[in-house]
Amino acid sequence: MEPQRQSLKTTLPLCLGRYHISEEFGFLLPNPLKELPEYYQPWVEIANKLPYLIERHQLRARVNQMPLLSCSLLHGHHQLRLAHLVLSAVTMGYVWQEGERQPAEVLPRNLAVPMVGVSGSLGLPPILAHSGLVLANWTKKDPKGPLEISNLETIVSLPGGESLRGFVLVTVLVEKAAVPGIKALTQATNAILQPNEDTLLKALQRLRLSIQDITRTLGQMHDYVDPDIFYAVIRIFLSGWSGNPVMPGGLVYEGASTEPLKYAGGSAAQSTVFHAFDAFLGVRHSEESADFLYRMRDYMPPSHKAFIEEIHSGPSLRDHVRAPGHARCLQAYNLCLEALVELRSYHITMVTKYLITAAARARSRGPSHLPGGPRALENRGTGGSMVLSFLKSVRDQTREAILHPRGQGVTFSPAEQSPQAGR
Repeated sequence: MEPQRQSLKTTLPLCLGRYHISEEFGFLLPNPLKELPEYYQPWVEIANKLPYLIERHQLRARVNQMPLLSCSLLHGHHQLRLAHLVLSAVTMGYVWQEGERQPAEVLPRNLAVPMVGVSGSLGLPPILAHSGLVLANWTKKDPKGPLEISNLETIVSLPGGESLRGFVLVTVLVEKAAVPGIKALTQATNAILQPNEDTLLKALQRLRLSIQDITRTLGQMHDYVDPDIFYAVIRIFLSGWSGNPVMPGGLVYEGASTEPLKYAGGSAAQSTVFHAFDAFLGVRHSEESADFLYRMRDYMPPSHKAFIEEIHSGPSLRDHVRAPGHARCLQAYNLCLEALVELRSYHITMVTKYLITAAARARSRGPSHLPGGPRALENRGTGGSMVLSFLKSVRDQTREAILHPRGQGVTFSPAEQSPQAGR
């Protein structure tokens, strides 16, 4: 369930650095490392050949021969994030090398022990999630060049070729497009606390423009990601072992846990951006959607999760703009929500193309060089949700949050009119 808004405890100024959020890159890890210390070459050598080893059904054999390495020589956050990316990508390849018909149910000790150890040091789950696949998996070809797809490359890859590269890097650019919006959240929060109506209005205008830029950037998926390759090749390697009918019991992490563990796969719901926008704009989701979204926060770096909680516990923008005398900010607030509705509608269109339509094509396809795709997850996202119903609910609840002036006051949404509604 969505937690109630707490009494004001935000201190001025609310700043990004306190939550390890970059002024330039937002939630992206700034300048991710590409190399680990020499001691960890057995991990790196396998990670650098993942597509080759998986396609030739050789990855499990290589991993089984890998030495059990200590995590004690990893120093600093950047080394830990790269180690987590490397080990979690190898984990996905190991589990799904033979597709959904023969998933590995036990992760061998020499992979499981360091995977769980590195994850514990970072406060992240031992699986490939948005924090690794996207936030820590990008590098510039020309360090002085622009952050655009022609100057970007992934650090670790999985099967899917150029479509996999495009999927990761377009998502990197979506995170970058959100940076002005994330900055606007802090500026707006500080403006409510001061208060400064002009500063608040400008911050809301910047937030709206950022959301619109995210939508435009997301559209680059059409240029760089083939729907059939995404569905039939890429998607299974982003799938987890929670909410997955193929692995109902979860995965045994040998030497690290006595019972099988269940973790969701990578999901856009693990992006801190949209949680922060919802918390700031006061969007209230249905119980089922809210429960899923809050579970996804456990897949974020802990400091990013804390940022969402700080935004939520701070001053209520929604209460502020519906008070008398704030008509301009009320209009700007509604425009932000309308832009977020458009973004979420566009996301539904993308999922329909890359999942629903692609699945139908895979079912009707004759003999093909492509595999059939993960049938058990046809209607589910890689995070385990019933994807279309979830996305439509999130979109509709965002639309419900729009405030409609009536006379001298502002109408409440149905959820806010209920006796149980609270903040």
